[in-house]
Amino acid sequence: MPAETTDIDDIRERARRWLDDDPDPASREELRAVLDRLPASAPELADRFAGPLTFGTAGLRGPLRAGPNGMNLAVVTQAAAGLVGWLAAQGGTGPLVIGYDARHGSREFAERTAQVATGAGRPALLLPRPLPTPVLAYAVRHLGAVAGVMVTASHNPPQDNGYKVYLGAELGGTLGAGAQIVPPADAGIEAAIRSVGPLAEVPLGPAGQVLGDDLVASYVERATAVIDPAGSRDLAVAYTPLHGVGAAVLTAVFASAGFPVPGVVPEQAEPDPAFPTVAFPNPEEPGAVDRLVALAEATGADIAIANDPDADRCAVAVRDTARAASAGGGVAGPAQPDAAPPGWRMLRGDEVGVLLADHLMRRGVTGLYATTIVSSSLLRAMCAARGLPYDETLTGFKWIVRAGGGAEPLVFGYEEALGYCVAPEHVRDKDGITAALTVAELAAGLKARGRTLTDRLDELAAEFGVHHTDQLSVRVDDLRLIADAMARIRAATPTTLLGQPVTEAQDLLPEADVVILRTGTARVVIRPSGTEPKLKAYLEVVEPVADGDVAGARARATDAVAALRAEMAKTLNL
Repeated sequence: MPAETTDIDDIRERARRWLDDDPDPASREELRAVLDRLPASAPELADRFAGPLTFGTAGLRGPLRAGPNGMNLAVVTQAAAGLVGWLAAQGGTGPLVIGYDARHGSREFAERTAQVATGAGRPALLLPRPLPTPVLAYAVRHLGAVAGVMVTASHNPPQDNGYKVYLGAELGGTLGAGAQIVPPADAGIEAAIRSVGPLAEVPLGPAGQVLGDDLVASYVERATAVIDPAGSRDLAVAYTPLHGVGAAVLTAVFASAGFPVPGVVPEQAEPDPAFPTVAFPNPEEPGAVDRLVALAEATGADIAIANDPDADRCAVAVRDTARAASAGGGVAGPAQPDAAPPGWRMLRGDEVGVLLADHLMRRGVTGLYATTIVSSSLLRAMCAARGLPYDETLTGFKWIVRAGGGAEPLVFGYEEALGYCVAPEHVRDKDGITAALTVAELAAGLKARGRTLTDRLDELAAEFGVHHTDQLSVRVDDLRLIADAMARIRAATPTTLLGQPVTEAQDLLPEADVVILRTGTARVVIRPSGTEPKLKAYLEVVEPVADGDVAGARARATDAVAALRAEMAKTLNL
């Protein structure tokens, strides 16, 4: 018998076994339709059964479809049973708290998780409606839960969903209380998931206790407290939740803090799992915030703020005609003609990160400041100059919130991918709501003195030099291309960058799939994305400022980073 026929028969048999165990009539029908199209559907069927979604430190994330290599009710039931079994094996007591966003399947997956928990005798607490991920992270700490589950795919495309796990203080310890899981918990949960037997034998109880709005009110109260109650509140803000779940909570927090309620992009104000006005629901993607900038321009807003769909990230756009032009334009790729007028630009995540850090330092907030190996080196320089402890971690907030190992209390952490933690005792994860409020506090204080966020960035540049960052990000359909590119970098590591000798080359294997290259003024960090099929190269050039000429230094740094970007694109050959 030909090997190809044998492979099809094998996959067909695995699909039939899956059908026998799948608790969802809709996904069974979907899979039967794929089987009916054989042999033409063989590649699709093979992809669905290429292997199970792996439960890692980011939990589960994948396309909504039937089969083990997708997000569906069967996969979620198995994951929930494995998680609940692992919690019991660790001796964890207390309830499991569960949140969900507005994506397709999110509520159903959350309710099934609650049923699995209660079926195993563990109390399950369900958030009252689709809410931001930071509210779930807050709830884990606030309610003393043994763990939390958030059903979300964050800023992934609309066809995806995901499943993130947080541990409470009992199993996560002081540093990990309300934080995302890290090894070895991920491997332990993965093993428990794989040991789950037939899904028909997983006991299901009631869908748990639905929490009231007092939990959301508590989050709003604590979020409001992260800023100075005596500061200026004169600030006009334009805002978009990008069809996600952030608008109601963010506007409540701003109102509670005494700020004018931001103007919200009407076409993107309500949760919509189809994300109809954006190609990708990620404020970093070209065109995603064009409607936001158009609203800001039309209403005379001082700044524009975007959350991603689960509101754990925060993007900021500012008026800045001259520098927007010199940096290569404002917001690229308008979704409709004239939607993004000139004179605005998105601040990079590193810029927002150092602005927030500087603001907290000026408010007298002492303790540990932390970021990641792919973020700008400016925060390190600021901490050194101001005598504050600093730490640098691998990428991801699961590591940032554990920075320093507890030797110093963490007071601020950020990652360049628009994630900021301004109040670790409030939410021990990135929080786009409190970050937005703190940005507004800073911008309002500057406005009261006739200054702007970009003025403050220029002051930091004059003091510490221009730290210009950029990113080369390549999306692929075949993950083997990323593995091949990383192998090429390791086999033929560049010896120069921008014509300067590489003075340090670090390979972080096996701890992380990361290669770091440094010269006297430049740095490149190369790594695969942890959540998307992308290879990323993070670029930084540090340019000193002579005689107060910040504009000249910025122009030189911009040119150097553009040249470095082109050089790395050629090197990666993707």
